[in-house]
Amino acid sequence: MDIHSGGKYPSCALSNFAPHPFVMDEVKICSMEGFLQSLKFKNPDMQIEVCKLNGAAAKYKGSKKNWKRDHILYWQGERVPRYSPEYQSLLDRAYESMARQSDSFRRALAAADGMSLGHSIGRQKESETILTVREFCSRLENLRGRVLEGEFDA
Repeated sequence: MDIHSGGKYPSCALSNFAPHPFVMDEVKICSMEGFLQSLKFKNPDMQIEVCKLNGAAAKYKGSKKNWKRDHILYWQGERVPRYSPEYQSLLDRAYESMARQSDSFRRALAAADGMSLGHSIGRQKESETILTVREFCSRLENLRGRVLEGEFDA
């Protein structure tokens, strides 16, 4: 399945553009795209505002930020180098928070049972994107397995 915001369900619901609200570190996040784009902003107040955005609005808000010059991202005022274990841990926490708190995200993961996950419009190189295809799909696959095993059941 090629994950894309304009695709059929569950593809569209697994897209980072999909509105799956969750809270992480006391910040209300309306979509994974909002969270990811917020990482490009050094100012914590601006991050909070970007986290409120969904889909294309979030993507557009972060599109003009030149994080590629030094490959430094930010979360709550702290520098997070793109190529660091801390960055990978931050991504893990965000996706896990969304999985724990969003029924719609868990349902979409379960609906993709048995399907191979891909993202043809995504980038492969860490230097070109804040989330590579591998980073994205491997997290979804991990969480899907955990959803199917019942880990997130109430």
